[in-house]
Amino acid sequence: MPVFRLVLSNSTPDPTGLSSSRRRAAVRRLAGMAGAALCALALPLSAGAQGTQIAGGKPIRILVGAPAGGTTDTLARTIAQEMTQELGQPVVVENRPGAGGNIAADLVAKSAPDGSTLLMSFTSHTINATLYKKLPFDPVQDFTPVTLVATVPSVLVATPRLAASNVPELIRLARSQPGKLNFAIGSVGSSLHMAGDMFKMMTGTYIVNIPYKGTSPALTDVLAGQCDLMFASTINVLPHVRAGKLKVLGVTSPAPLPQFPGAAPIGATVKGFESSAWFGLFGPAGMPAEVTQALYQAARKGLETPAVRKRLENDGAQPIGMPPEAFGAFVKQDVKRWAAVVKYSGASPE
Repeated sequence: MPVFRLVLSNSTPDPTGLSSSRRRAAVRRLAGMAGAALCALALPLSAGAQGTQIAGGKPIRILVGAPAGGTTDTLARTIAQEMTQELGQPVVVENRPGAGGNIAADLVAKSAPDGSTLLMSFTSHTINATLYKKLPFDPVQDFTPVTLVATVPSVLVATPRLAASNVPELIRLARSQPGKLNFAIGSVGSSLHMAGDMFKMMTGTYIVNIPYKGTSPALTDVLAGQCDLMFASTINVLPHVRAGKLKVLGVTSPAPLPQFPGAAPIGATVKGFESSAWFGLFGPAGMPAEVTQALYQAARKGLETPAVRKRLENDGAQPIGMPPEAFGAFVKQDVKRWAAVVKYSGASPE
């Protein structure tokens, strides 16, 4: 920012010929003009220059229904930092884990629809619509969709000792030995659990589910050869694949993933199979359109930042920034898509 300096000197003759009192008045006017110029230069940094002010400028909370350090939490903190810059007001993250994300979702559903309380949710938001017999909120009607932030595909990994190295070989092996193979399940009702049951449903195979209390212990047993298979996040398994401790049979995305060269999409063999975890931003139902748009634009611009895109893509995530209307349609369709898989799985909350 340029520096304005006003220098007065008694020894300098006045070229205007003004009296001292009139000269002082002129100086005051110049000082006021300089101050106005400084304010104009600083305006883009103020909240007012950013557009719609949310909830009178008070801090915006993003509730996360998962513990700190996980993918949902990391994405929430990344987007919160970017939204703070775009909106010109603080955006903070609060972790409220439990009940598959339902505790945080219920708090947001019952919050004032002024944009001050948001939810960073994930695939379980639509899975829970069928998984839970009764919820204290409606996953569709009680929320205002803001944006689909990102998607993260998963991979089907196996212990190196498994006598199959790709999806066609796995299907043949599973059909020849029904019930002998098993899936490690990190969390009952999770998108990774449902990916395994969708695979079995679409291939007509019988593979036994072994539930664990978390992804870490499930992955540990696959690494140790105690379990055969697992659907896992790209972020969790990439180091182990590179170290040769796991082998990748296929990826759940429609296209191959550069992090796993040689691993074909499962959908190339099992037509129509696709499963990616998604992460999205919601507000309570009834949020004004201008507030929703302001939040969406702030999130979208943050996701378009080159540093943010690179960080997410390096972790295997795909930044999206889907508009509110499209995200709302996506959520409704996702509820229907997972309903059939949940019913097939017979899963119930722990």
